[in-house]
Amino acid sequence: MKYNVAVIGGGPAGLIAAGRAAELGASVVLIEKNDKLGKKLLITGKGRCNLTNFELDDRKLIEQFGKNGRFLFSALNKFGVEETIKFFNDLGVETKVERGNRVFPVSDRAGDVLTALINYLFKYKVTILKNSTVKKIVKKGKKIEKIILFGGKEIVADKFIIATGGLSYPLTGSTGDGYNWAKDLGHTLIKTRPALVPILIKEDWVAQLEGLSLKNVSISVWQKNKKVIEEFGEALFTNVGLSGPIILDLSKKVGELLDTGAVELKIDFKPALSYPVLDDRLLRDFSAGKNRMFKNSLGDLLPSKLIPVIIKLSGIKPDKPLNSITKVERTKLLHLLKELTLSVKSLDHIMQAIITCGGVDLKEVDPKTMQSKIIDNLYFCGEILDLDGPTGGYNLQECWSTGYVAGESAADDQQ
Repeated sequence: MKYNVAVIGGGPAGLIAAGRAAELGASVVLIEKNDKLGKKLLITGKGRCNLTNFELDDRKLIEQFGKNGRFLFSALNKFGVEETIKFFNDLGVETKVERGNRVFPVSDRAGDVLTALINYLFKYKVTILKNSTVKKIVKKGKKIEKIILFGGKEIVADKFIIATGGLSYPLTGSTGDGYNWAKDLGHTLIKTRPALVPILIKEDWVAQLEGLSLKNVSISVWQKNKKVIEEFGEALFTNVGLSGPIILDLSKKVGELLDTGAVELKIDFKPALSYPVLDDRLLRDFSAGKNRMFKNSLGDLLPSKLIPVIIKLSGIKPDKPLNSITKVERTKLLHLLKELTLSVKSLDHIMQAIITCGGVDLKEVDPKTMQSKIIDNLYFCGEILDLDGPTGGYNLQECWSTGYVAGESAADDQQ
């Protein structure tokens, strides 16, 4: 079976790569080991599909990917946020912008995005092979000669695109196969680790707070008594630690720091109030209800689920009258409200991560074409590359941009 372009991986990057190559006239085969395309796409944005982030300044968008973000300049210049939104609008997916510049389909259904992409493939006659697992990639010199599938079928092509994703959500097919192939083909792999993943905490009392959602809080990461990074927004207690947008965005840095020593998180429940202002408020509250018991005084300050934990950590007896609370006790309470300290145990398992950090070394991939610098007829796109950004649509934009460019580049010789 001979094609101009063979794409391995039916996720976001692979889908757009296959479609774009076919749109330019190439004969394309898309190889997917699952029984359905786009399994991971269907669970993005909690099933709503956060398509991209409405950040039209490429430099600001690139900053979100850290030092490796510069790799995306050419791809975004060719197929950036505006092009992505127009692409999906033209496919019949109306979009809307929500808080944090997150872009979603108006329907709030990830399935509509996937259906549009599959129709795109059908329109340009992409051959789709589902339930097809690659057994071996055969190389001859500096070129891939063919792909051998389990079952014996052989796929011959002029160009090959690997878009197999990372290690996160393995049940969707992201089991790291592409990393092994890239390595076997001579590519360097940057160590993989979970990114956008919950953080596990040593303190066992967090289990009492399971399900508690925090809004408008600030969480900072500390190592060796120095604040390293801080985020403001929403978080969520689990039975073993913390999750939610702030935590997911902090997790990559926490993972890096854990390699060099102990890490702490500090939660500021009242980031809008300085220590003196919050202390004045406590004094007023305690004075106004001086005959009330301490356990009944925190309802206006904290969610009810959090109050028993804070009382216990404060060391103040729950039944103690407010007018009997000492300055030392009040100061300790103040610190708990402004910097509740948690000891990080580890990051959660990569199976719980939204994306994978690490992957194919960007130095070995041409950022203008996504072509391998080691294998002449090989291209990479999507999560397999050593690129990862925060929550908010950035990682899907990376898939669309690199996938589009890979597909276009692979089809160039066929036009």
